[in-house]
Amino acid sequence: MSHIHECYDYVVSVFIVHRKKVLLVYHKKYKEWLPIGGHVELDEDPEEALYREIKEECGLEVKILASRPNIVHPGVKPLLTPEYLDAHRITDVHKHTAFVYFGTALSDRVRLHEREHREYGWFSAKELTSSKLKLTRSIHFYCRKALEKAKKK
Repeated sequence: MSHIHECYDYVVSVFIVHRKKVLLVYHKKYKEWLPIGGHVELDEDPEEALYREIKEECGLEVKILASRPNIVHPGVKPLLTPEYLDAHRITDVHKHTAFVYFGTALSDRVRLHEREHREYGWFSAKELTSSKLKLTRSIHFYCRKALEKAKKK
């Protein structure tokens, strides 16, 4: 989806782990390795966007490593709590507020969203340090934290 506000949009990101490796996709538009994710549409909440983006971008069955508050009552829908939140610059005038989640996949058989992504890879902690990936500090941080959290589960 294109940007829906000139200053800020909400987005979701999910760092998916399978067998001690984290999934990243090479994004054609941004020309960098990123997690699965995208914009929260006007008619959805962050959790709905999270599962939609997983289905559209990789097709994996993913268990999200998050909890939700037990406060169900009429008019309230408890949502999965993101692991992290951040705001990051897209252009000089536009930013994204990101809900960052971690998850584990039951398989590594990705169905790549070829319109947006050139390729995908599953990367170990050691491989994430490769200068060839040119990961930003934040992407590298989230990858390492996702690997740590998946190890504990």
